[in-house]
Amino acid sequence: MRVLYSLFVVLLCAGAQVSRAADAVHPALALVTQTADKIQTQLRAERDVVTKNPKRVYELVEQIVLPNFDFTSMSASVLGKNWRGASDTQKQRFTQEFKLLLVRTYAKALVDNMDRKIATQPLRAADNATDVTVHTEIPQQGGFPLPINYSMEIKDGAWKVYDVDIDGISMVKNYRTTFANEVKQGSVDDLIKKLSERNQQAANE
Repeated sequence: MRVLYSLFVVLLCAGAQVSRAADAVHPALALVTQTADKIQTQLRAERDVVTKNPKRVYELVEQIVLPNFDFTSMSASVLGKNWRGASDTQKQRFTQEFKLLLVRTYAKALVDNMDRKIATQPLRAADNATDVTVHTEIPQQGGFPLPINYSMEIKDGAWKVYDVDIDGISMVKNYRTTFANEVKQGSVDDLIKKLSERNQQAANE
């Protein structure tokens, strides 16, 4: 829980402080920084609204953050072999519920941490690189900074996040293990149903 909570604290509501190198900022690094700055600015501007209405946070995340994630790739990686055996309808439903799970579960974290700031490390990558990792750190009170690494790749001409590693733990691998166990005990449809129920419960709360 700490790992996934930190993911949204960093990417969605942190005001990134970039340690800029003498050369130009890599577009993947710039995307992470600009997205964090934009969502933070909007959350602050609507502070009174978002603290009373979580649905507004969902809307802002949908508009500003989610376009930078490749949820289809993430969903395929999370389901693993079960993705290959799933129907097109199951894939579409799982991707939607998985996306909602991440957004709804941590909506409150966005509001509670909208004023936090992180440090983003310079990114060294070849000009023709199509897969990079953006390294960031979030300060921890009385402890060492928590490392947050974003795996990104070029897809359809744009940089997209396809995994996040927090303190050495991959979000995709973490969910893959959890979901594989749930599918093993039932089916892909059962997993989708459980995710849908969790999302509905979160929305009601």
